[in-house]
Amino acid sequence: MATRIVLLAPPDRLDPLRRIAAPLWSQAGTARALNRDAWWALGFRLPRQPTQEIRELAARARTEGVDVVEIREPLASWLPGLLVSDVDSTITRTEAIDLLGEAAGKADEVAGITARAMAGEMDFAESLRARVACLEGLPAEAVDEAARATVITEGARRLVQAAHRAGCRFTMVSGGFTRMVEPLARKLGADAFVANDLEILDGRCTGRVLGDIVDRRAKARYLRRWTESYGVDPRLTVAIGDGANDLDMMAEAGMSIAFCAKPVVVEAADAAISLPRMDALAALWARP
Repeated sequence: MATRIVLLAPPDRLDPLRRIAAPLWSQAGTARALNRDAWWALGFRLPRQPTQEIRELAARARTEGVDVVEIREPLASWLPGLLVSDVDSTITRTEAIDLLGEAAGKADEVAGITARAMAGEMDFAESLRARVACLEGLPAEAVDEAARATVITEGARRLVQAAHRAGCRFTMVSGGFTRMVEPLARKLGADAFVANDLEILDGRCTGRVLGDIVDRRAKARYLRRWTESYGVDPRLTVAIGDGANDLDMMAEAGMSIAFCAKPVVVEAADAAISLPRMDALAALWARP
């Protein structure tokens, strides 16, 4: 079975990119280079599954700032039909709860709860409810201001456009908040999104979340739901995430991509990309 290998690197890593790609030229049935102002990509189609030598090459590449992505069948031959992405620290470079904690004057309290969750002392749902409790009394206008302060990852809009040109649906699943994710989804042109609902009464946050929490199990459930509703072959789904809350949906997808992710996610994912530009992911669809 054939496979595809895509190498990604920023412009200042062009020499390492060429050096790392050298062994692939002789093995590739076809190859293609893509050049963008902020990144380079080299794509190779190999007539067989990668050897251990190539896997070792990928490990060395990471030490030189070059990402190596292996794309197996059927995605080696077919374009994806559904791309599902996490939001905070993936589509955006900011964390919604941190922005809201700062707005409420509770940044330290929120950070402390986050640290406990990362240490395994609390699960995501418990930690989210505890952090949202810190927002009690925060005006709704401050939530909207935090939404406007959200920093979008470079290339996110271009990735959505590339997905749509390829006939692929693009959806967003977030452990953040609908009031912040909805305007972002509209701006990017996403096909669908899901996030948590802050309870707001009389124009202020109550410190509670309405309904079920969008945790790791919920993210996987929404991936399955969108796969079915859009009529996509599950093998042609791609999940992008950066944290432990994304692991279940990444395990469900036909291909999982760790984007500027934590080590546990890099270890679990099918591919890891450290280049902090989402449009570079579109190179995975460019056929050599």
